[in-house]
Amino acid sequence: MLRVLSICVVLLCTCFSYSVLCSAAEPSSVTPPPNILMIYADDLGYEALNCYGGLDFATPNLNAMAAEGVRFDRAYASPVCTPSRVSLLTGLYTFRHSHLGVLPVHQGTRQKVDFAKMPTFAQLVRANGYATSVTGKWQLATLEVWPNHIREAGFDSWCVWQIWRDGEKTLRHWNPTFNQDGRVREDIAQRFGPDVLVEYVIDQMTEAQAAQQPFLIVHNELLPHDPIIETPEDRKLGRQARLANMIGYMDKLVGRLLEAVERLGIRDNTYVVFMGDNGTHDVDFDNPKSGQPGERKHTRHTIAGNVNGGKFDLNDAGTHVPLIVWGPPSVPAGNVCNDLIDVVDLFPTYCELTSTAIPESLSLDGRSIAPQIHGSTGNPRQWVHHAISEKGESVFDGSWRLFSKNPQLRDARQLPAEPPAAQHDEQAESARARLDQVFETLHQNAAQ
Repeated sequence: MLRVLSICVVLLCTCFSYSVLCSAAEPSSVTPPPNILMIYADDLGYEALNCYGGLDFATPNLNAMAAEGVRFDRAYASPVCTPSRVSLLTGLYTFRHSHLGVLPVHQGTRQKVDFAKMPTFAQLVRANGYATSVTGKWQLATLEVWPNHIREAGFDSWCVWQIWRDGEKTLRHWNPTFNQDGRVREDIAQRFGPDVLVEYVIDQMTEAQAAQQPFLIVHNELLPHDPIIETPEDRKLGRQARLANMIGYMDKLVGRLLEAVERLGIRDNTYVVFMGDNGTHDVDFDNPKSGQPGERKHTRHTIAGNVNGGKFDLNDAGTHVPLIVWGPPSVPAGNVCNDLIDVVDLFPTYCELTSTAIPESLSLDGRSIAPQIHGSTGNPRQWVHHAISEKGESVFDGSWRLFSKNPQLRDARQLPAEPPAAQHDEQAESARARLDQVFETLHQNAAQ
């Protein structure tokens, strides 16, 4: 009897061991959490990309990215860096986070954006188990004064431009001063800063993959923000520095990142988001047609017409930015979404894509565009809101734009043309009343 029991036990153990081995050998059916890489270009309006109808610059990698992903045709942000970037991170309109102008980090300010009072999506996603990192432009605090500011904002690792070092201003392009995880890098004196940042991003993706940990990376691309400088390609070819060459090199770096995602075998599980932080700095572009009828000194050109103005302007030229999403098979290739998108919408979008819960106590102004990224209808907004110090606020419903200061209504039905609305026009008067009500409701809610 004991012998029979012993044989039964051995058989049971053998069967159990075989079952475990088979389970270990079989691929897991559990889908790992998706990764997110956001490329946030500095001073790049929609008209700079060919896939948006731009005619002045060459952007083949971004064109291919749009052809293989979803292009959002009407994405908007505030017309200068700090308001736009704080709205991105916090999901709040400018009048709610109160950063309407450029934080004077270049002047060595002790001010900082207080992310303890205004939570970021990076804080929430990090708490959900993600490896979080950020690069490039961090003009939200002076790091010599606030060395832990980036970690407090939700990023565990960083490689960012430290604007001040030992009481002196530093550089971001050639001979860059980059702070990586609390220390200034001493090995990049002869390097081109944007190249260094791309290498850091690839390293972060590689390390996260090896650790089997999902990642969130916000890559604050330094290009094409002025000063207009020679890129490595310019030096190699012996050509003059131009905005077009800076945009072209930025496009090349985007291609390097997309290739790295493919090479690492993580495309099917990685959302790559490309966006501009505000419009193109128009003074950096010298229009070769200047002086001809309808051509100004800094006019840019699209298939839909001429673009005048840019960064610092509350019009379409200053706020209309590119937004492209590329990656998993669930992102329909070549799709174009015409919904109005506000930069504040990225916060809830990243939380939805990563299955990160947003606390009920947290009031956001954005709405997730995750459905639109996957080709579904979603919940489109009716208007976007932006602001800049001294020029006030604007609301734009896709056809009309109303300004809060000197409340002028612009007719935006034939963009890029945006003339003052005609007087005694019933449609214009109806739009003015509707957008006036938006302003009133927004500020009533903010006061509560």
